[in-house]
Amino acid sequence: MRTGWMMTASGWSANQFSALLGAYRSELGLSESAVTGLFALYVVGLIPGLLIGGPLADRRGRRPVALTALAVNLLSTCLLMAGSAATAWLLPGRFLTGISAGALLAAGSAWVKELSCPPYAPEGVPGAAARRPGLFVSAGFASGGLVAALIAQWLPYPMATAYVPHVVLAALAWAIAYRAPETRRPAARDGRAAAAGHGADAAAPDGAVDWSRFRRAVLPLAPWVFAAPAIGFATLPGLVDDGLTGWRTVYAGIATAVVPGCGLLVQPLARRLAVRNRFATASAGLGAITVGLALAVPAAAAAQPALALVAAAVLGAGYGFALSFGLTEAAAAAPPARLAMVTSLFWTAAYLGMLVPYALALLSRWWSMPVLLAAGAVLAAVTCGVFAAVGGRRNAPAALHRTAEPDRPRA
Repeated sequence: MRTGWMMTASGWSANQFSALLGAYRSELGLSESAVTGLFALYVVGLIPGLLIGGPLADRRGRRPVALTALAVNLLSTCLLMAGSAATAWLLPGRFLTGISAGALLAAGSAWVKELSCPPYAPEGVPGAAARRPGLFVSAGFASGGLVAALIAQWLPYPMATAYVPHVVLAALAWAIAYRAPETRRPAARDGRAAAAGHGADAAAPDGAVDWSRFRRAVLPLAPWVFAAPAIGFATLPGLVDDGLTGWRTVYAGIATAVVPGCGLLVQPLARRLAVRNRFATASAGLGAITVGLALAVPAAAAAQPALALVAAAVLGAGYGFALSFGLTEAAAAAPPARLAMVTSLFWTAAYLGMLVPYALALLSRWWSMPVLLAAGAVLAAVTCGVFAAVGGRRNAPAALHRTAEPDRPRA
């Protein structure tokens, strides 16, 4: 729990801005392209943060990288607050939010996972431990956008006061995590001893990454992890809010809460599916994303806010299943000494999906949004079919089934 609040702060920082996209257009007069560009700038900063933060956490330790990243995350929110007076501050604010959130996701995910396994958590099991960072991040996603939207709707100076809760949360999370133990020991970094805290996944500290498993199981699914929620809370609200004069910000906040909130609600089912079949969680996630995109087509065509929220909820369920599968598979493919690096690669591939709203905005010059959403539904269905076919093979290599029952203790 000490380190989990850091992950919640990371998710909060990402989604608090998403709920204010409409407010930036109405309150500060920013154009649609400028607002969408600021949304995408987060991903531009996030990817180098992930790619640098993961390997650095493997070499230097989880604790210093995660604490530094959270401090930068706090600074980035202060810059966004300053953007209410001078919009030029929004650019470095969003970019630093991405960099800090990326490094925090990479180092913090590994830290939370390791602290959830023996010897730190004697009853911990690898599958549940690997999914736990996603639960904390999703809690931040669900809370940050809604709280920011409600503050922006009813409190004075909305473009500044909406960020105050994250400032408080990040500061408290830093103070709480400061006393958490380091799990990446210097001896393990030098290859002289096994890393502490990896439970049943512990092996040779510098063992090889199972890249075949990562390429076949993780990479095809990863972009859908955040493509689905990004469409649900960044694209759909702007397509259906014409009749919500005066309530657009609140509606956007509700959408940003509904999507990750449903992702949290499906986690018990995700655990049960993972025990039955390794690929069942992936198939369920892609199936839900397909249905969510299919529901988004009539919602966008007829500008129906209620139907759009239903589509967002289904997309959120798909996000929850996909995130659970991706984190579990990434952890299973990584030896202890490479856990943060492999986790950072998963998050990088997943966050590429956050660029989908920007891509849809560009493509909408030639095709309508309902057509583009329908095309996305077809693509998700094809990917779902591939995973269902792979999961149904009885002759899959035994190595790929080492964590088919991630929640059961191993002998």
